[in-house]
Amino acid sequence: MKKLTSFLIGSILLLSAACDNTAKTSVNAPEPGEVPATPAAQTTQAAKEDAQSEVRRRQLNADIRSREERNLATSDRTNRATGDLASEVRSKLEANIPGGQLTVNSAQDGTVTVSGTVNNQEQLAKIEPLAKEIKGVKDVIVKATILAPKS
Repeated sequence: MKKLTSFLIGSILLLSAACDNTAKTSVNAPEPGEVPATPAAQTTQAAKEDAQSEVRRRQLNADIRSREERNLATSDRTNRATGDLASEVRSKLEANIPGGQLTVNSAQDGTVTVSGTVNNQEQLAKIEPLAKEIKGVKDVIVKATILAPKS
């Protein structure tokens, strides 16, 4: 009985301490319910450049390679879950088509549909070959269009 009582009290203390601590991704993250300040234009531009940098491209390609290695070790490389397939194609396009606003959907048969907008014809032409670099992609349907220039 003493062991059970000690266990219950310890569990309650541990649970109350865990519930009190709000998880934050950084020191500057807002508290729950607090409205974050709008970032400055310079901060937004720096984040955009970082997202399209060579380092980010290498990170995304390394992520794709590691997923493919994991799939090779655990299952058939060409028979992929649709969520994994769409995620890998999205990462590949994000890394290689800067400024594109693309969405990726995949079907069970390995067909990938890419929709959205890109900045020019060269980027539009890159979509299908880049998507087909991902193992398990059998067909690519490109519904993306070129973004009209702002007047």
